[in-house]
Amino acid sequence: MKKLNLIAVTTVITLALAGNVHAKKASYEEAKVSNGGSITGSVMFKGNVPAPILEDLSKGKNAEFCATHPDTQEGGIRPRQKVEVKDGKLHNAVILIENISKGKAWSEKTVNFDFRQCDIFPKVTVIRKTPKGMKEGLVQVTNQDENTLHNPHGYSIKGANRKTLFNKPLPSKGSIADVTKSLKRLKAKKDSHFFLQCDQHNYMEADARIVWNPYYTVSTDSFTLDNIPAGTYKVTAWHPYVGEMTQEVTVAEGAKINANFELTAK
Repeated sequence: MKKLNLIAVTTVITLALAGNVHAKKASYEEAKVSNGGSITGSVMFKGNVPAPILEDLSKGKNAEFCATHPDTQEGGIRPRQKVEVKDGKLHNAVILIENISKGKAWSEKTVNFDFRQCDIFPKVTVIRKTPKGMKEGLVQVTNQDENTLHNPHGYSIKGANRKTLFNKPLPSKGSIADVTKSLKRLKAKKDSHFFLQCDQHNYMEADARIVWNPYYTVSTDSFTLDNIPAGTYKVTAWHPYVGEMTQEVTVAEGAKINANFELTAK
């Protein structure tokens, strides 16, 4: 009887492990999309826009150079606006499809963060896990500042927790850190918010949503997701300092669907 129970337990464990292996293999598949549809809309902002952070550059490193930033005001004060709203519309929100496993190809364009005039551009973008076999060219950080040491420090953030992905000094203008290999550590169930900061000038910040398929965009006055196979999807609008909203959207072949979002100030 004990032998039979042991066999049964072994069988259950084997099947569970097999299921986990199968789950790990599941990934996005690129395929030709015929007569795809699109989702267009806006991300509206509700509430009072948070006041900018007033950064006193005189208290930091490279104060004279960093004060050449075009937003710097009298006394070396630089306002940093982390939530940008124009005519009631939230800019720099990432709109993405959550639950699509097959469709258009990934973009081959390198995501580059420019460290320029003691600031980071773009402020909000999208990154993904390094594809198998890829060693460089996915994400890079470039120092554009003459005679200024920057130290890009990339994190995956979840709540109050930060996990370091890379920490690489850029000693001079033209220095480039290719962090492609560092992003192999990203995991779908654990990582969604990427945060980039300069360890030399900690007011230099940028954010990105970590995505697992190529259906994403960043909002301005409006947004468009295109070349979408027919189906029903969970579509999310996310902003690192406002929050997120998800709604279900059904896309028919060749159809243009309108879907608006509203995010409320925290």
